[in-house]
Amino acid sequence: MPEGHTIHRLAADHQARFGGRPVRVTSPQGKFADGAALVDGQVLREAQAHGKHLFLGFGEAPGFGSGAGSESGSGGGPGAGPGFGWIHVHLGLFGKLGFGAAPAPPPADTVRLRLANAEHYADLRGPTACVLLTDDEKQAIHDRLGPDPLRPGDDPDRAYARISRSRTPLATLLMDQKVVAGVGNVYRAEVLFRHAVDPLLPGRDLPRPLWDALWSDLVALMREGVRTNRIDTVRPWHTPEAMSRPARRDDHGGEVYVYRRTGAPCLLCGTPVRTALLAGRNLFWCSRCQPARAVQ
Repeated sequence: MPEGHTIHRLAADHQARFGGRPVRVTSPQGKFADGAALVDGQVLREAQAHGKHLFLGFGEAPGFGSGAGSESGSGGGPGAGPGFGWIHVHLGLFGKLGFGAAPAPPPADTVRLRLANAEHYADLRGPTACVLLTDDEKQAIHDRLGPDPLRPGDDPDRAYARISRSRTPLATLLMDQKVVAGVGNVYRAEVLFRHAVDPLLPGRDLPRPLWDALWSDLVALMREGVRTNRIDTVRPWHTPEAMSRPARRDDHGGEVYVYRRTGAPCLLCGTPVRTALLAGRNLFWCSRCQPARAVQ
């Protein structure tokens, strides 16, 4: 599943290619045909991201009638107006969103959503969610998500308030989108390693200064991920060039300390990287660099 930096980059890409202009919106697959018809030809006002959720705002006024949030985008109800609202996309495990230059080729029948103008097109395939929302329905999603390190003004105090009251391991809390939005398995493993934090440390034992450092690091790492469209977490003196080591080869594509390096020597101490299943996801860490003790 893409991590939050990917969704923020997708929002910026949509804004750059389609923002401020009318857009053709279709659903070749048909599952979003009614919703697409409501916003087809309208102006893309704004593209936003919050965590792993992408929002594309169309039209010049808020509000669809009841039922606009159904999977098909059908309904509309009294007061519904054409072209006003938000397309909400969650890629999930299998969703793909790609861009191309016009003229767009004939769409495959797997394309849930196509946006197109005279210069560009974008195709969405296999998302967990592709629905049409009112402003209120969109706000309800924001309200249930935690602060996002990539959203200006999001408050890390909200996350720490939940973390500091919880006996749950910090590694689990960082993956809980209600606590911190946008952090996935790579950033979770890497930021804990970078700050020598035991991933199984109960949230309530995390000192506030260390949380501030973790948050600041997530902001910096994820901003760089948006810029480069990949996740690199090693410090300059731990790059392959600096350490005279082979570059990492992995389909996620970046230089990391522990993620997917099970059994390989830690780049800092040589201890084999460990892995374990935690809350249904693989956890990666170095038992020497991240000792199992409360942080002082």
